[in-house]
Amino acid sequence: MNPITTTMSDTPADRLRGIWNRIAERLDQMLGHTLLALTARLGIASIFFLSGRTKVEGLISIKDSTYFLFAEEYKVPLVPPEFAAHMATYAEHLFPILLVLGLCTRLSAFALLGMTAVIQIFVYPDAWSTHLSWAGLMLYVIARGPGALSLDHHLGIK
Repeated sequence: MNPITTTMSDTPADRLRGIWNRIAERLDQMLGHTLLALTARLGIASIFFLSGRTKVEGLISIKDSTYFLFAEEYKVPLVPPEFAAHMATYAEHLFPILLVLGLCTRLSAFALLGMTAVIQIFVYPDAWSTHLSWAGLMLYVIARGPGALSLDHHLGIK
C-alpha cells in the first residue's frame, strides 16, 4: 500500500502509520548520516580530549599526579603504570584530534573503543552505562564511517 494515497479500505491505523512513516523519512533526510557522524565524532572527541588535558601540564607534559593515578587507581594488568600513563595520555590527545578532522576516522574510533573496553573491564567496571553510551557513538562511526564533512571523505577514504 502506498502511504501517500489512501483508499476506502484504509483504517485509521493505516493512515496513522503512513503519516508516521512520512515523518520518519523526512527526519532521515534532514538528519542524515553526515550530521549523525559529525555529532558522534565531536562528542567522543571531546570526552577523550578533555580527559587527556587533565593528565598534562602545558602542551603535553605529563603531570606527576597522572603517574600516581596509573600506579594506584588505573591499574591495568601486564602494563607498567608509567608506560600506560604515556600511552593513554597520548591516545587521548591524538585520536580525538583525528576524529575532529575526520582523518583515519574508523581507526581512531576503534582505538578509543579499545581504550573504553580496558577502562570498563579493568578500571571502572561499574560505569558500564557511561561506557556503553560512548561505545554506541564509536560503533556508529566505525560501522558507517565519518560522513561527508571529513578529510577521509575528501581523500576518498571509506
